[in-house]
Amino acid sequence: MVADSIISEDLITLDTDLGAAKDAVITALAQRLAATGRARDAAALRDAALAREAQSATGLPGGIAIPHCRAATVTEASLAFSRLAPRVDFGAPDGPADLVFLIAAPEGAGAEHMKLLSSLARALVKPEFVADLRAAATPAQIVALVEDVLDAPTTTATTAARSTTAAENATTGTTSEHEEPAVERTIVAVTACPTGIAHTYMAADALVAAGKRAGVTVRVETQGSSGSTPLGDEVIAAAAAVVFATDVGVRGRDRFAGKPVVASGVKRAINEPDTMIADALRAANDPGAATVPGRAPDEKSSATEKSEALGWGTRLRQILLTGVSYMIPFVAAGGLLIALGFLLGGYEIADHAKTIVLDNSLTALPQGGLATYLGAVMFQLGTLAFGFLVPALSGYIAFAIADRPGLAPGFTAGAVAVFVGAGFLGGLVGGLIAGFAALWIARRTVPQWARGLMPVVVIPLFASLIVGAAMFIVLGKPLAAVTSGLTHWLNGLSGTSAITLGIILGLMMCFDLGGPVNKAAYSFAVAGLAVTDTASLRIMAAVMAAGMVPPLAMALATTIRPRLFTTAERENGKAAWLLGASFISEGAIPFAAADPLRVIPSMMAGGAVTGALIMATGTTLSAPHGGIFVFFAVGHILWFLAALTAGTLVGAICVTVAKELARTRTAVPSPTTVTAG
Repeated sequence: MVADSIISEDLITLDTDLGAAKDAVITALAQRLAATGRARDAAALRDAALAREAQSATGLPGGIAIPHCRAATVTEASLAFSRLAPRVDFGAPDGPADLVFLIAAPEGAGAEHMKLLSSLARALVKPEFVADLRAAATPAQIVALVEDVLDAPTTTATTAARSTTAAENATTGTTSEHEEPAVERTIVAVTACPTGIAHTYMAADALVAAGKRAGVTVRVETQGSSGSTPLGDEVIAAAAAVVFATDVGVRGRDRFAGKPVVASGVKRAINEPDTMIADALRAANDPGAATVPGRAPDEKSSATEKSEALGWGTRLRQILLTGVSYMIPFVAAGGLLIALGFLLGGYEIADHAKTIVLDNSLTALPQGGLATYLGAVMFQLGTLAFGFLVPALSGYIAFAIADRPGLAPGFTAGAVAVFVGAGFLGGLVGGLIAGFAALWIARRTVPQWARGLMPVVVIPLFASLIVGAAMFIVLGKPLAAVTSGLTHWLNGLSGTSAITLGIILGLMMCFDLGGPVNKAAYSFAVAGLAVTDTASLRIMAAVMAAGMVPPLAMALATTIRPRLFTTAERENGKAAWLLGASFISEGAIPFAAADPLRVIPSMMAGGAVTGALIMATGTTLSAPHGGIFVFFAVGHILWFLAALTAGTLVGAICVTVAKELARTRTAVPSPTTVTAG
């Protein structure tokens, strides 16, 4: 039985105190998984789970938490469970959790295991299952309960929700004696979360159950790790409205064109499913409601043309971030390979790598040997990987706009941008043109016999022609001139100008901690690595050092003034040391979310100091990521460490002073409350 490999009695603790903070609970559960051989490294598993936790809290209403992650250290899909006493805060809106499942999946988890993990997640929205978990007296009973859920026949979200019990009815104010209301309308929904393990499926079942309570049928397409069965065209056509509960892009978005839409993150569908269904019903009855862009099957209204629930500003940001997120793996792999090539073969390897690799000759350099050859191979591999940087950016920007038909014209636009010398800027512009051209062509009315040719022939062909003509004839030379001018300007920076740029980059890296502004500064820096001139390497150093400041500064602040922070924040501070050292700016998000007005300006001050010092001292970096683990790629390492230390100290001092002042003001009694003794 597959379920036997997912959970066992030695992975369960009942009514146990694992610590006062969620970090301690996750650490204990990760250690238990490692002790039973289900993970090779408990610390690596813990860090992966905490990194996922930093993206969004995994606490759910009803005293449940489902920290989860995919990690290479996990050897088999597994569950660790603890019933906590006392409860621990995992960020749920209604308070701390006493039932905690750590869901651990290997990087390459099979579809069958992913289905089992998602089955557990779906069961956690059922009150009777949760009640049984609380009532279980032994680990064996917990295992039996979980196995019953995992061994249940696989169903769609709609079918699963039809077995709503009296316990569910009691929570909504209805009784089993009432007749089920007649279903007159259908709502379709798409749910998706970044890891696709838990929230995707819990949101689906929560929406279906909410629909039943509201008297409507909800059909859900779960775009998760255990696979997805797309909703049929006839189901979508019959729907009154669509709900997008996603933290990532919706695959096949154009299928829902013209439908009234309600959009949010996936957790809102778990926490407020009834509200989302009510919003969808209101949208279905409102002629002016936001709709999914595109041509409706039977009419073309001004509402369809004008709107989308998230707005075009937010939509454009998501489009650009999609391109950047798909580009980053090429950047990381290529940049680190180039840096390793420099480490083994010296900086002069750049002039001889191609000859050495193609001719298998070590005579091109005065110093031969295996290290030089390996350096040449790594440098050449990194250079080739970097060659995909702009095409990948452009291609996936187009993909975010027009879905799969946008890929070919998008990659073509990126290749043209490289060919004409327009670089990173050309990739951005070309990707947008390619995507919107593909989307425009996809919305044209064609005969039935031609529809099958549209996504694989017609759209890629004509969209590529449009963007190619635009880039070659109109935009290529101006964009290339701008890129060339920017490169020359950067190379000529010195003194005050360079310091100003460092300050700006430092402020951007610390403004939203992994958000669009942070990613814009990072993308600007990594695009220059393909050039490998001194100015670009200085910018990369400024960006990485400034991005390391926020987690390190908050870790230091929690250490020197622990009384200013909650227990959970102090635990987060311990993890932030490693996150900051690894250049993961998101490690400071829990602090910024809790106190943005004091934390974010303080972090920006620290980042600005670090960026300015890096640029002023001429410190360089030839690797795009890695923090302290790529110090071999840093030029003037002592200045790098000095700049990082200075920014960390400034950020920690600023946030400490800001919190001390707030604490003092709060402690001073108001004059109206002072009474005579």
